[in-house]
Amino acid sequence: MSDALPENGDREQDRELEGHCACGTVRYKMVGDPLFVHCCHCRCCQRESGTAFALNAMIETDRVVLLQGSVEMVDTPSNSGLGQQFARCPQCRVAMWSHYGGAGDALSFVRVGTLVESERVGPDIHIFTEFKQPWVILPDDVPNVPAFYDRREYWPAGSLARREALVG
Repeated sequence: MSDALPENGDREQDRELEGHCACGTVRYKMVGDPLFVHCCHCRCCQRESGTAFALNAMIETDRVVLLQGSVEMVDTPSNSGLGQQFARCPQCRVAMWSHYGGAGDALSFVRVGTLVESERVGPDIHIFTEFKQPWVILPDDVPNVPAFYDRREYWPAGSLARREALVG
């Protein structure tokens, strides 16, 4: 789980983590802790990331602050049929965050691997594990589900309230 999840289930809001693309043209910071962190094993995430899964830190878009450069928004298909927009560096083309069609621009899904201190943001849940590569071993202390899940069952109360304030 993320290291900032206290026993009461409410996340700290004062942490800032910086991130950047591979070439350093685009730099950003994530202000506060994510609502929740998905390690997604679906085939789309495997294809888009070029590896076994994508690790996405879900956070309000206004908490993703561009520090340097600009991003190019690239539309891609998604399993939901609602599409997804990736914020990519126009130089090295690395995807730093995305917006899924279901939540629109209100929520950003930050690619944890683009954070300078990525080790500080671990998964809160593994999703779509029915597509997990057989050589990936999931930890016993992090929930995992074969498809998607009911967020009321897994999310901390504070994160649920923050999401509700954004998308209803």
